[in-house]
Amino acid sequence: MGFFRRGPKRDGRDAPRDPEFSYFSVDEGARFRSHVRQAFAEQGLEVTVYADVVADSAGRQFGLANLAAVVHNDDRGPRAWPELVRKHVGMVLRTMEGPSALDTLPTEQIRAQLYPRVLGAEGFDPAGFEYARGLAPGLWEVIALDLPESVMMLTDEALAPLGDLRYLREQALYNLRGLPIEGHETVKGEDGVRFEVVVGDSFYTASRVLVLESVVREATGETLPPEGALVAFPFRHQLAFHVIRDVSLIPALNALAGFAASGFADTPGAISPYVYWWRDGTLTQLSDRDDEGDGEAMRIVVGREFQELLERLIAEDQGIPGDDGPGDAGPGGPGDGRRP
Repeated sequence: MGFFRRGPKRDGRDAPRDPEFSYFSVDEGARFRSHVRQAFAEQGLEVTVYADVVADSAGRQFGLANLAAVVHNDDRGPRAWPELVRKHVGMVLRTMEGPSALDTLPTEQIRAQLYPRVLGAEGFDPAGFEYARGLAPGLWEVIALDLPESVMMLTDEALAPLGDLRYLREQALYNLRGLPIEGHETVKGEDGVRFEVVVGDSFYTASRVLVLESVVREATGETLPPEGALVAFPFRHQLAFHVIRDVSLIPALNALAGFAASGFADTPGAISPYVYWWRDGTLTQLSDRDDEGDGEAMRIVVGREFQELLERLIAEDQGIPGDDGPGDAGPGGPGDGRRP
């Protein structure tokens, strides 16, 4: 899995765009939906295809956004679309038409296959998930059951027979810590930019931000200081972090803002285009969309506590003793609504 996505060559951006999935041209969107209709027909199910969903005669609907992003990002290009669509449709129908794992698996086995998942608000309906933890604006943590062909988000009703919610979350976090790191790379750039990226095919790679201490220790051999780390998890297969130790966090913050925004766009399992400050398990958003930009630009926005941390680290870097009060970080320095 690549760290920075490079999509296959297809219709140019000057071609008319699909109104629902703008990363497709109109022709590509039509071809994609044709493959979807054919894949369902091969399974003996006639469906009506709409822009973003298909529906069968029983009224069941199957969303297309995730599958569209999957085929869009496959490096093999349109020649691989029929295979990808056929595989996905078969998996969806087997999952929906087969017996529920909650009814067939022993309780202890279910608990051994529980994992927490971090989800973006877009595409997540909190109805039935009253237990879901809000991690930051637009971010939720839910508990999922990992199955061979699918991941089942567990509702309040599904969790109730499995035991106490606090115990189930602790079990899910324990399972998450036990997952191996599939891929790790140190990204280095100009101006001292450096951050770590963990990637994997696991649906829980980004969710490992919930156990960041163990990820940092396993990936780098270091421990997290009280200042915490900068983190970004643009989509479910990627987690980036920079451990905060000195003023190198300033170029890292800017680099991660672009990294997160780029990784979030048009990806399956998109979570967040923003950078966060992780400290003691709490996430504070540090980047946001620039309303004055072109819609894709990001700006850095920090609160008082992070500003004071920056000023302290700058003072330490400059050898200034006893700088324990808020002040001006200097022209172009980080601050409320300013870019580092």
